[in-house]
Amino acid sequence: MVDIHEWDAGETAALLREPTADDHKYSRGVLGVRTGSHEYPGAAVLGVEAAWRTGIGMVRYLGPERPADLVLQRRPETVTRPGRVQAWLIGSGTDAATRLPAESARLAEVLAGELPVVVDAGALDLVPGARAPMVVTPHQSEHAQLRDLLGLAEAPPGASLAERAFAARETAQGSGAAVLLKGAETVVAAPDGWTTVVRAGTGWLATAGTGDVLGGILGAIVAARGAQHELDAAALARLAAAAAFVHGHAGRSAGPGPVTALDVAEAVPAVIALLLGGGDPAR
Repeated sequence: MVDIHEWDAGETAALLREPTADDHKYSRGVLGVRTGSHEYPGAAVLGVEAAWRTGIGMVRYLGPERPADLVLQRRPETVTRPGRVQAWLIGSGTDAATRLPAESARLAEVLAGELPVVVDAGALDLVPGARAPMVVTPHQSEHAQLRDLLGLAEAPPGASLAERAFAARETAQGSGAAVLLKGAETVVAAPDGWTTVVRAGTGWLATAGTGDVLGGILGAIVAARGAQHELDAAALARLAAAAAFVHGHAGRSAGPGPVTALDVAEAVPAVIALLLGGGDPAR
């Protein structure tokens, strides 16, 4: 049986960083983003939007031309030239089946480096053998595909929370990465066996693009923390839980009722301000 810790507001707030008078854009964290594609350009816009709204010094978007144009239309403060970063977000809105060899090579370089990487969607196939500190963010079917690549047994469909937690922990141990397994109850596991569940969400989050928003929130939190601390997979697991908590409560506060992914991103600053002020959005 997996011992499942329940993540809360206080733990989230402890991992968020409020800027001081001594900060500048580099000390607050710079996130490098390689997401989106000509087929799915909106994923880049949503992830970048969410990263900015989470509180970060700079976002460098280094993806394809069409998504880059859309990103700049929405968030003109985004930088589209290579340079210094403290963390990476890759894979959202991309498809491994149509990825060009040159892009695969660039992503492989990121995953062979020392900076922490948030790996989503179309980059999950590159996780086996990667050396960078990583947190992967699969939903159920992507988790099954990742487990197959890692040579792990197929997880049972419709699994209980305990079974999902066990599978996430097994995937973390097999990949060496922190695992954020999306779902109505989000499970986060570290390779050392630490496991938590985040129950902050709402069923209205089951809509297109909200996973891209989660990736942006997590990327920003990782970059902000990475600007001040060295991060391993165990640390990334805690940051992933914090991001899931913020994301879930942003989804709640964007309602009541139906929400879009952009609604969720726009609700993030208020959730973070409440947490930093000692409040609990669950109350």
